[in-house]
Amino acid sequence: MKKEKTTREITEESTAAETASVPDGIDKIKLKKSPVTSTVFDWLGSLFIALICVLIVMTFCFRIIDVDGTSMEQTLIDSDKVVITDLFYTPHQGDIVVISHAEQYDHALIKRVIATEGQDLQIDFENQKVYVDGELLEEDYIGNTITKQGDRSPEEVNGVIPKGKVFVMGDNRTVSLDSRFNEVGLIDVSDIIGKAQLDIIPHSFDDNGNTKLDLSKIRYLYD
Repeated sequence: MKKEKTTREITEESTAAETASVPDGIDKIKLKKSPVTSTVFDWLGSLFIALICVLIVMTFCFRIIDVDGTSMEQTLIDSDKVVITDLFYTPHQGDIVVISHAEQYDHALIKRVIATEGQDLQIDFENQKVYVDGELLEEDYIGNTITKQGDRSPEEVNGVIPKGKVFVMGDNRTVSLDSRFNEVGLIDVSDIIGKAQLDIIPHSFDDNGNTKLDLSKIRYLYD
C-alpha cells in the first residue's frame, strides 16, 4: 500500500524544490522592506491624509479671501487676507461678512452687518448716528469717516429689516458702496459667503500713505 505523505513532508519537499531552482552563487535570502523605505512611505501616507483633511476643512469650514478696496479701512486694508468661516453661520449685528453679490452689483463685497431681520434700523444722517432697536451704536471702528446718505432715501433705509435680509455698511463710511445705495441695497442672507474671523496677512500705512505688509497686526477681528 502506498503511504500518503504527511503535511510536514510535503512542505519540506516544496522548500527543497524552491531552493534547488535558485542558481548557484546567488545568495538565498529573504527579501524584506528597508526600515528607511518603510519610514518614508509611512511619512508620505500621513502627509497625504493630512493634506486631504486640510482641503476638506478649508472647503467646508474655512476660506481665505483677499480684501479688495478701501471700504473697510481702518479695520481692514486693501490686500489684507482674512480667514472666513461659513459652517452653520447665522449673521449677527457687528459681524464682518463676505457677500457674493448685491442687488445690482455682481462682485464680492466685504462689509459689516449693521442690522439683521426683525431689527429696527434708524440712521440719523444729519447727526451721524445709527440706532438699532432704539439703541445708539458705539462705532469706534469708523473713525472720523462720514455716514453720508446714499441714493436711497431715509424712508427707504430706515425701518424694520425684512425676513432673510441684512443691512450692511463699510467701516470707511465716506467711500463705502453698501446698503445705503440702490446698487447694493439689503443683502439676502443666502448671498453671505461667511464671517471674517482672522486678519492673517495684514497691512498698514507708511509715512507716505502707501500700504506695507505688517505682520504685527495679525489678529482676531472681534474683541
